[in-house]
Amino acid sequence: MKKITFLLFTIVITFCANSQTLISYGNNSISKEEFLKAYDKNKTTEGNKEQQLREYVTLYTNFKLKVKAAIESGLDTSAQLKEDINNFRRQIEENYLKDEASFNALYNEAFQRIQEDRHVLHFSIIVDSKDTLQSIKNIQAAFQKLSTGNINYDSIATACHVKFSDIGFITAFSLPYQYENIVYGLRVGETSKPYRSKKLWHLFKVIDQRKSIGKWKIAQILFSFPPNADNQIKKSIQKKADSVYQLLKQGAEFSSLAREYSDDKLTYLNKGEIPEFSTGRFQYSFEKQVFKLSSDGEVSSPFITDFGIHIVKRIAVTPTSTNKTDDALQFELKQKISQDERINISKEKFARDIKVKTGFRIFSTVNEPDLFSSADSIKQHAAEYDFSVLPISSKTIIQFKKGKLTGSDWLGFVRDYTSNSELYKNETSVVLWEKYKSAAALDYYRKHLAETNADFKYQIQEFKEGNMLFEIMEKKVWSQAAVDSVGLRQYFNTHRQQYKWLSSADVLLMTCSSEKLAQETIQNLKAGINWRSLIETKQNELQADSGRFELAQLNSIDNPTPGQFSSITKNEDGTVSFIRYDTIYSAGELRDFENSRGAVINDYQTVIENKWLNELRKKYPVKINESVFQSIIK
Repeated sequence: MKKITFLLFTIVITFCANSQTLISYGNNSISKEEFLKAYDKNKTTEGNKEQQLREYVTLYTNFKLKVKAAIESGLDTSAQLKEDINNFRRQIEENYLKDEASFNALYNEAFQRIQEDRHVLHFSIIVDSKDTLQSIKNIQAAFQKLSTGNINYDSIATACHVKFSDIGFITAFSLPYQYENIVYGLRVGETSKPYRSKKLWHLFKVIDQRKSIGKWKIAQILFSFPPNADNQIKKSIQKKADSVYQLLKQGAEFSSLAREYSDDKLTYLNKGEIPEFSTGRFQYSFEKQVFKLSSDGEVSSPFITDFGIHIVKRIAVTPTSTNKTDDALQFELKQKISQDERINISKEKFARDIKVKTGFRIFSTVNEPDLFSSADSIKQHAAEYDFSVLPISSKTIIQFKKGKLTGSDWLGFVRDYTSNSELYKNETSVVLWEKYKSAAALDYYRKHLAETNADFKYQIQEFKEGNMLFEIMEKKVWSQAAVDSVGLRQYFNTHRQQYKWLSSADVLLMTCSSEKLAQETIQNLKAGINWRSLIETKQNELQADSGRFELAQLNSIDNPTPGQFSSITKNEDGTVSFIRYDTIYSAGELRDFENSRGAVINDYQTVIENKWLNELRKKYPVKINESVFQSIIK
């Protein structure tokens, strides 16, 4: 009895510790756990910890008071907010619908594999339904010859009646996952044991490996061979390719010749540029020639593949990152994993786990033969069939912690699945039942994520409160400050001394389409030509702005003099800019209202916000639990 009493006491103490109130405002409270979750996302490592915590207590309390005001205004029930939350939920929920450990294992595996390219040979033979034994004998014979070190691959293929192909170098995601696993499980020179897929027996041999070749950006001019082209036609196309290559050697633009001559309809209008790729993406004979290019801008001589004659220009090469935490690499690999068949490993484990979490269990009131026969009826009669007449429709077949599914739900799944030609591959009802159980558990888990996953619940709450904060601030502070012209003017007149110019200048800012035009414009301005007349003559090539700016805003010359020009700078959009300094002003001159308006609005917003917060604190008195606060500091 004492043990039971002590256990209950411990549970109560633990529960209280995990739900300690740190801040209360009116009848509302903020737990220590909630506060720390927010603080840990925003804290800094420098400075006095207690001071930082007390400042954040004030900030977070003010935030929750504003959210409370937003709820009182009905903003939490607005249709727009609900739609925004649903959209946000759809964006993030996939992050919570996978098994993190198995997904990370797939990521680590893919990361290791992309560091190394492997040169692969492939031998295969069709599984003969009439004589399966013979196909097994043939593939085993090929395996024996390859295992002894025989490298006369064509003769092995002929003698053993198997098909041989040199796949070339591959990397992760180049081959179907089951084949990739075989290849990356081999050492150089080693041959895999015979592997059977649905239609073929396979052997893979790794004959070489190298450090990852990286990602390549290239452009090509393709001279394709017409179907059944004879030697005369091929010689004519070769002659055409050679003449274009000579033009390139003489300095002709690759992009212009690609537009004029290339038969690659996907790239000729885009300067001949092919989307960035890594090894294993194209035919080995093509990649072998491309990867010979040793520098950016280098152009290959014409070479032949099965697709025709190619001339290739190397544009850029990006090395494969060796940093596992590289953000861009993580995004790319996770996208690839999520879209690849290997993700099924993670999904299957996740499906098993969530069945436990959701309280999933099969009801014994309906047996599987009845489920399958009813499903077969749906398949036969397709979408128009009224399955509500079937006996199992109203019976419970699956139970969850908070809900159930009936036979009607199962039959609806069968109807929708089999009506989708992209999904349905003539699976049996037994297979569909397994798919349905996993899909049903996943759907239930998705709908109840906020109940089962604290991080998901917090992220939704954070998004919701952030949106409400924006709306209530717009309503109570920002819009009020902007439209209160009398209040703004009064505030400016009362605090005029704080609105002063720093060192500033009247300047002319010019943006030009090219550096050559910028130099011409500077000379014209020095010659006394008015900048407005220059704009009129070159409206699409020149833009200008003039006015008074603080020198710190211009980020140009430290101590300019009247009439001085800045250097010409290049902009991200390809244009160039320069500045002409006209009148220079010392720091300390008072600004007028119009030149202070932005700063005045910002300061006046703070006044309105503080007044509003004082009203909220009177309405919802704030109390800090000092003992709980002290436990955070320790």
